[in-house]
Amino acid sequence: MQAKEIKRGFIVNYQDAPCIIETISVQSPSARGAATLYKFKARNLITKQKVDIVLRGGESLDEADFARRPIKYMYADPTHLHFLDQTDYNQVSLPKGDLEDEAKFLTEDLEGVQSLIYNDECVAIQLPLTVELRVVQCDPGVRGNSATSRTKPATLETGYVVQVPEYLEEGEVVKIDTRSGDYLSRA
Repeated sequence: MQAKEIKRGFIVNYQDAPCIIETISVQSPSARGAATLYKFKARNLITKQKVDIVLRGGESLDEADFARRPIKYMYADPTHLHFLDQTDYNQVSLPKGDLEDEAKFLTEDLEGVQSLIYNDECVAIQLPLTVELRVVQCDPGVRGNSATSRTKPATLETGYVVQVPEYLEEGEVVKIDTRSGDYLSRA
């Protein structure tokens, strides 16, 4: 796959390990005949280390050879998050530290979670693009301020705090973007 085709969230093979692309920046040349540079910030899925990848426009990387399987979140203990593989019903455990970003969106009934299997081992999980979570705590809205686009902090059922419009109340279900962590809409 050529450098210009690689997008955020793709998993590529870099230095014989799968790496997930987190950010991309493109540097256009200022001189004639110079190549466009693509700078990728990625995370190695095996070692969990950050990796910087720089490619010229014509260079390419191979897509990582891994499998995706549907999994379901079961429970958390002090050190690990535990999932149930929906295809063979084996339990998968991943360290909490590796899933800090994903853990704030996980609920027991969340559909669409995928495990990324590399060499018969689960190395990461992939969440759906949006999740629906219930607001458990927020300040009441002030009457008459519904015409403005002011926001307030709201605590969701997972403990994650997000900025929501002022008119939302406790108990409402909201849709959250798992890539950015931002409020999208009411569910």
